[in-house]
Amino acid sequence: MLDCYDDDAVPNLVERRFFAALAAVRTLEGECEVLREVMELAAEAWRGARTRLVDLETLSDELGMQLTEANRKLSQMGTSSRGRLALSAA
Repeated sequence: MLDCYDDDAVPNLVERRFFAALAAVRTLEGECEVLREVMELAAEAWRGARTRLVDLETLSDELGMQLTEANRKLSQMGTSSRGRLALSAA
């Protein structure tokens, strides 16, 4: 309880609460800044990954078309060496 005879008690209490709230605000501002930076880094990494994914999908499509074309040519030639063109995952 506050002493009714202490004229400085209420202003002191308000002042302490003010500075505690100010410290909490500064702490949260710092946390928000860190989170913003993390979000920017994550977004940049995501964009890079998406770009690499598109490149790999394009390469995969091109290789698939080349394999299809090579197999088509072999089947037209009637050769039995078709199995030799099978690609390895290694």
